[in-house]
Amino acid sequence: MDVNEVKTIAERIRAEIAKAVVGQDGAVDLLLTALFAGGHVLLEGPPGTAKTLLAQSFARAVGLDYGRIQFTPDLMPGDIIGSNLFNFQTSRFTLTHGPIFCELLLADEINRTPPKTQAALLEAMQERQITIDGQAHAMSPRFTVVATQNPIEQQGTYPLPEAQLDRFLFKHVLDYPTLEQEQAIIAAHGARTGQMDPVALGVEVVAESTAINAAVDTVAKVRLTEEVVAYVVGLVRATRDSADVETGASPRAGAMLAVAARARAALDGRDYVIPDDVKALAIPALRHRLVLSPAAEIEGRRVEQVLAGLVDQVAAPR
Repeated sequence: MDVNEVKTIAERIRAEIAKAVVGQDGAVDLLLTALFAGGHVLLEGPPGTAKTLLAQSFARAVGLDYGRIQFTPDLMPGDIIGSNLFNFQTSRFTLTHGPIFCELLLADEINRTPPKTQAALLEAMQERQITIDGQAHAMSPRFTVVATQNPIEQQGTYPLPEAQLDRFLFKHVLDYPTLEQEQAIIAAHGARTGQMDPVALGVEVVAESTAINAAVDTVAKVRLTEEVVAYVVGLVRATRDSADVETGASPRAGAMLAVAARARAALDGRDYVIPDDVKALAIPALRHRLVLSPAAEIEGRRVEQVLAGLVDQVAAPR
């Protein structure tokens, strides 16, 4: 498979998702980038902005085995990963898989469960395996977490710790649709009742696992020049030197940004990365990895503003 075929697959997936989700093109592009880069995505936005429907439609279009966990304050780690239960008929312990054993997991309202339960995702997100009673269980190499959280409500929520946030390749903030998009949403879905189903909305599978695997292999061959590598390093190091940032991005953040830039280049039909790929992904890839200084917070600065300023300051290669 070459990069043009990767671009064609991505266009087909976008077209299928558009049958169910109006707008949110930025979120769809980041989901595609994360899929081909082997990363996870955190979606933040107010209720009713199609976060769940987007994840369901994406899983349907790419043919991934879909699972969902509704995170609640009483959820326990065993409810996610599963456990060994004693079978009285066979007098043996039998492993009962939790809902995490899938290919695309929707972690809905992930910040509503305590950190102990949130941490149950860490091993799976980093190593794509789960350890239960000392035994490691391999997961699908395509295992992807799409987590959602509501930034409006703060009561009864548990902010994700920095170590957990660092496992996500992207954090994307969804906004309300435009006037035209909202009119299209009401016209298309205003007469429907109950949960919207991507299958009922006509979303078809347009990419099988073999095609996805081939696309991932193609992304790994996209050229990353020394100049672009230096540019990524310069951006990451600039976050550590900024007076507005108390804790900057780690080397892992730079490596993940480089992988994501490769995937974005392939989605655009190129077998080489350009600085614009890095610029386009810098904010969603780094916004959740930075901790602003107290002075910046007092001044009302936002992390996106700080990152945008750093992107403008760091010279891009020509």
